[in-house]
Amino acid sequence: MSIEEKKVVLEVKDLTKVFGSDIAVKNISFNLYDGEFLFVIGPSGCGKTTTLRMIGGYEFPSSGEIKVRGQSLNNVPLEKRNIGMVFQSYALFPHMTVQKNVEYGLRMRGISKGERRDRTADVLSLVELEQFADRYPSQLSGGQKQRVALARVIVLEPDLLLLDEPLANLDKRLRDTMRVELKKLQEKVGITTLYVTHDQEEALTMADRIVVMHDGNILQVGSPKDVYNGPSSPFVAGFLGETSSFNGKVRTRSDGTREVVVDKDMIVKPSAANSLNEGDTAFVSIRPERIQLSKEKQIQEVNCTSGVIDFVSYLGSHVVYFINILNGEALLKASEAIPAGKASFAAGDRVQAYWQEENVVCISEGR
Repeated sequence: MSIEEKKVVLEVKDLTKVFGSDIAVKNISFNLYDGEFLFVIGPSGCGKTTTLRMIGGYEFPSSGEIKVRGQSLNNVPLEKRNIGMVFQSYALFPHMTVQKNVEYGLRMRGISKGERRDRTADVLSLVELEQFADRYPSQLSGGQKQRVALARVIVLEPDLLLLDEPLANLDKRLRDTMRVELKKLQEKVGITTLYVTHDQEEALTMADRIVVMHDGNILQVGSPKDVYNGPSSPFVAGFLGETSSFNGKVRTRSDGTREVVVDKDMIVKPSAANSLNEGDTAFVSIRPERIQLSKEKQIQEVNCTSGVIDFVSYLGSHVVYFINILNGEALLKASEAIPAGKASFAAGDRVQAYWQEENVVCISEGR
């Protein structure tokens, strides 16, 4: 079953939020489907957290509509929404044990003591914290605190789970581990989840779909693979992952096909070149891992250039080469896996760079 064939849990339609003279969110629309793990990503100030807060009931929209399972929530107060939210700070009660923290929401809803005990035990087992039930937050690691915060929400069986950068306070090693645990937990529980972050790696490794925001607008919605390989705008190409970007002019070759002239020493032919118009300005983007390097010049007229390696960044499993091209007027980044730990090239080496036309992202910007 495709994601669009599933039931819509959250519908955001023409949503706008204005603070004084500042329009934080500008008429955005998207759907979140049953069981989906949807990421909203973008730089600081793009409107993603404001969007999350409006869905959760911490802010009210200036216009537009928010529906959960077909019910409009625009005028429904926070405490009447069956939505769970996990904050970056976790917001655990320091004077309560793990057991009491997880039980708290159930107690506020008037759930009986026996049912509270049973539901809390089930959820603590689900997040593998049953042995920590009698500990206090100060006695837990960062990852354990995060799981308590999740358990406290999941035990309430919400229609929708909202996560506001929940891994931001963890160190890198723990963050990498928790990404896997959180994704597995979400799939196990099957809870519909909206996750806000500026971390591209989190989105690429965990999301079913990604919503990319910038300056209050939604620029693109799609699977991680689709957004990474087929960005719809220069901003998306540059924000999601590493890339080298150039501008050029579209011209028609003698065989009738089109190409983009970045420079006389760099002519790019993308796979969809014939959708471009003669004379247009085009934005060209090439991912570092899609570029091949050689010290020997190959027989290739397009999708290649040459330059001198200015810097080599060693990252353990791979290296990134920063290559001065076009007589030092531009920079090209290329990466190479180094399973044996040794890079093929060094700073100062003159290299030829090549790539396949299917690995070129090309966006026409008109005349």
